Amino acid sequence: MLEPAVVMPALTIARPEPSEYNPYYERYISLVSGSDILTTLEAQRRQTMLLLSGRDEADGDFRYAPDKWTAKEVLEHVCDTERIMAYRALRIARGDQTPIEGFEQDDYVKNGPARRMPMAEIVEDYIAVRRATLTLFRNLDEAAWMRRGVANKNEVTVRALAYLIAGHEMHHRRILEEKYFAR
Repeated sequence: MLEPAVVMPALTIARPEPSEYNPYYERYISLVSGSDILTTLEAQRRQTMLLLSGRDEADGDFRYAPDKWTAKEVLEHVCDTERIMAYRALRIARGDQTPIEGFEQDDYVKNGPARRMPMAEIVEDYIAVRRATLTLFRNLDEAAWMRRGVANKNEVTVRALAYLIAGHEMHHRRILEEKYFAR
């Protein structure tokens, strides 16, 4: 006879301390309210889906100034950054102490697929990335959240990376709301 599954109590992941991340990232982490990062990440997925629902190719190809990214490029940037930050979190959570290099966001946008992808596919990419991020974070134990590693020459904890992902997405969603889709 199979034993019943043991249900683990949900962890409450406290906000990261400023010593857990590069001060530059405070601009994103400060945007995240509360201390339930998993609920925040899930709620953001729903909020972003509401913002993106019904958007067409003209919306996706819009840029509010000649030197700015298109809305599709902004969304793909959010996806790329989330992938990279989640990858960093995975490595650090698993105890990998190998320093992780930085990345150049403008090169990712320039060489990314946003210009040739339909808006609907970029939205699907966002959904897939966020689901993968949530799966990763939901399955970390308490010790993993506090592990430290070096990314882009700066020490960071896994929980700081989770808050950074949420704050970065919030920052760019606000830009999409205010500068791209408010017209």
